[in-house]
Amino acid sequence: MNFVFDLDGTICFKGKPVSENILQALEKVQEYGHRIIFASARPIRDMLPVLPTRFHSYTMIGGNGSLIAEQGKLTHKTAFSEHHRNVIKQLIGIQNASYLIDGQWDYSYTGPVDHPILNKVDPGKLAKNIPVELHPAVVKALILSADDMTMFAQELEKLDVVIHRHAKENVLDISPKSINKHTALRTLEIEEYIAFGNDANDIQLFENAMHSVMIGHHTELAAYAKEEIPLTGDYEMIIAERIVELGREHEQGVKPPAILERTLK
Repeated sequence: MNFVFDLDGTICFKGKPVSENILQALEKVQEYGHRIIFASARPIRDMLPVLPTRFHSYTMIGGNGSLIAEQGKLTHKTAFSEHHRNVIKQLIGIQNASYLIDGQWDYSYTGPVDHPILNKVDPGKLAKNIPVELHPAVVKALILSADDMTMFAQELEKLDVVIHRHAKENVLDISPKSINKHTALRTLEIEEYIAFGNDANDIQLFENAMHSVMIGHHTELAAYAKEEIPLTGDYEMIIAERIVELGREHEQGVKPPAILERTLK
């Protein structure tokens, strides 16, 4: 079985690396014969610092599905078309928008120096902040501010791109046409999997999963989740235990219940 894990808010929290308890749970699941895959909104470059070196050869899906790395090497990328890239650039100018734009490895950032997103941008100092025009390909765009974010979103909806609006941060997350974490799994020819996630960009992942575990509560994602683990109490230990339980259940051929609500005390 394939086990697919989002990172931020799912198995790592508050900008810190994945805890050793959860890492050991992942390795236990692998001992049961399962495959571990990480799938994040982060580009591959920013996934590496929250995982120890021993996990860097694992399959990673970055940029909400626009990047795939296997055995430590980038093997697939999906970039915006030249037309979409130009339209997004025009909207940025019209709306005086600040942004974080990712290429295959480097990035372009024009937001304030104290924006919380910077805590997650290239923490390993593996890339460069370059002018957006210098990217050979653009795989993801995050609009951090604009004169009118609602109007910006409405204009984007006229394009054939994928848009996620993160209400908490009030940012627009834009990916190329038909790209999400599940389409990346299909590129890898993976059909059956168990998914762990926490946000709207995990909806397609959950929708097609054999079993899905939502960490915390997200109203849109909840409709597709088979199971919920609240972020209360010693939730990292509970998550680690549930990872191992599901690994053991599927090793033994026991299907998890259709719906399971877990309450932490």
